[in-house]
Amino acid sequence: MTDCDVAVIGYGPTGMTLAALLGQLGHKVIVLERYKGLYNLPRAACFDDETMRTFQKLGLVDGVSQGSVVQRDYDWVNAAGETLVELQYAEAAPAGWAAMYMMFQPDIEAVLDQHDKALPSVEVRQGVTVANVVQDGETVTLHAQGPDGEPTVVRAHFVVGADGGGGFMRRTFCPEVDDYGFQENWLVCDFQMRRIVKDLPMFRQVCDPVQPTSIVRIGPRHHRFSFMLNPGETVEEATDTSSVWSRVGKYLTKDDAELIRTANYVFRSRVVRQWRHGRVFLAGDAAHEMPPFLGQGMCSGMRDSHNLAWKLDLVLTGRADTTLLDTYQVEREPHVRFITEKAIELGRVQTLRDPVQARARDERMLARRRANQGPDKVKLPGLGGGLVVGSGDFFPQGRVRSQEKEGRFDDIVGAGWCIVTRDPKLFGTLTALRRRGWDALDGRFALIASSPAADGLEDLDAVYTKWFEAHTCSVAVVRPDWYVYGTGRDGEDLAWLLDQLAVSLWKRAA
Repeated sequence: MTDCDVAVIGYGPTGMTLAALLGQLGHKVIVLERYKGLYNLPRAACFDDETMRTFQKLGLVDGVSQGSVVQRDYDWVNAAGETLVELQYAEAAPAGWAAMYMMFQPDIEAVLDQHDKALPSVEVRQGVTVANVVQDGETVTLHAQGPDGEPTVVRAHFVVGADGGGGFMRRTFCPEVDDYGFQENWLVCDFQMRRIVKDLPMFRQVCDPVQPTSIVRIGPRHHRFSFMLNPGETVEEATDTSSVWSRVGKYLTKDDAELIRTANYVFRSRVVRQWRHGRVFLAGDAAHEMPPFLGQGMCSGMRDSHNLAWKLDLVLTGRADTTLLDTYQVEREPHVRFITEKAIELGRVQTLRDPVQARARDERMLARRRANQGPDKVKLPGLGGGLVVGSGDFFPQGRVRSQEKEGRFDDIVGAGWCIVTRDPKLFGTLTALRRRGWDALDGRFALIASSPAADGLEDLDAVYTKWFEAHTCSVAVVRPDWYVYGTGRDGEDLAWLLDQLAVSLWKRAA
């Protein structure tokens, strides 16, 4: 039997990220993965600025950038090729990185895999199938079978199931799901490019009622075409190589690219009803599945990992009670449901099969373009409830300059809890007791200045000046996952926030 702090079941992006974050904090992590090697096929196609900020935290930006490209725009066209919607992605989004990156997932997973296996406190066991999970109130014991059939037993303080929607952990702990009923059958075709193809769409939705199609570059050297299967069309017919080349013939030839994969996917929209079961948690696709129309599936799983990692750290190090972990689903589920529902809404608009309804949609969207009315942008919500006081907004990352160096906020200030203020007198109002409590959390302080200051950070692009003005506050207590615990206007407000935080971390069960 092997003991560890946290056992992670599943070694996709969600599990890899959780292992990396916990390993970075020094916790002993054992990952159990049923496949003997990396999956090595692309599933997700993109990630956002918050995900890149997570890669930044792990020190993986350079590696990840080798398998991804910044995407600046996204368009929808109708069957006649007329542009219905044209979206522009920000070059500098709130997390301090570009708003959208297109990726080749195997390249990204290879970077995470190398990172995880180099961490001294992380052990990755591949080819291991979990067969039973037993809890005793203090620990969780996993009974599994190794790659050669040998029995494997792991005992952990906590277990996180990140083995997907059809994995062992969901089947065992929460087969009950809320199904939105939005389910679509698609053919996904991936190509490795041999050369640059002029006029090949980089990110396009073809809203053709005869054949709804998605065209996406997936990283610097690959491209994906996805086709909604027609009624009565069999998987065998759809995945036939000659049929695939016929579908993409308008855009690609065999001289342009190599077909490396065809797969039939059923896009689902399901959320499990209970994410925590004692000392066992579900994360990523094991907890929620969403259609791909917002490109947030992998991002959502990585947010789950980030949310869990710092909370598990506080509990494992004795700085918070286990009831803190009850805030995981409270915070993450509404966020996931918002994204899922918005993705369904977009998917229904994009994939109309009725010609009359599709024509009416086209006319509405073309009229908006003629009137110079841009498309509504999707803004992800903050955290409602859980370990937040107020709106739980995401705290931005801007460029700052200290007396010694210049760079992105996280690189200059560091990771973890942070009190950020533009009031130079505010830190001096904290009592010794509150300072000790903050130090116990490894909390940091950051003073924001609009111009060079000896003891502050110069706000180079006015990101923080604008944020404080928009939130009518002078101080923010920011969590390790960059969501705002609470804001205030003065030292009295800050004292109240820190007192509330201390109480919340130790809300022992009655």
